[in-house]
Amino acid sequence: MKSQRPVPEDDDEHRVLKFRPRTMSRPPGQADSSRAVPPIDLGRQPNDLARYQRSRDEPDDFRHRMLANLAAFAFTVALTAIGIWLAMSIADLRKTQDCVLMGRRDCARISVPPS
Repeated sequence: MKSQRPVPEDDDEHRVLKFRPRTMSRPPGQADSSRAVPPIDLGRQPNDLARYQRSRDEPDDFRHRMLANLAAFAFTVALTAIGIWLAMSIADLRKTQDCVLMGRRDCARISVPPS
């Protein structure tokens, strides 16, 4: 067994380093000409949705939007059905495994064809 030795109280090992912020390549007031980003208007309310509105001149593609909603709904229903099927099959396998582990012999389900 290894013996525990005390940790030396060195001031060099435990010291606080001063944080120095990164320096910028340009002053904050200068804009980068390669990126055309509009300046942020600080006078605007934070929940102003005007930048997401479309003009009335653009046609609303109702058919495309409804097809996308229908596809999303069908995907959600299929995913839910697969999840329910998977949960039921896992429960059935667990029940069969518990039966076998108890030592019973009549655990297998026998399907009888309709006459």
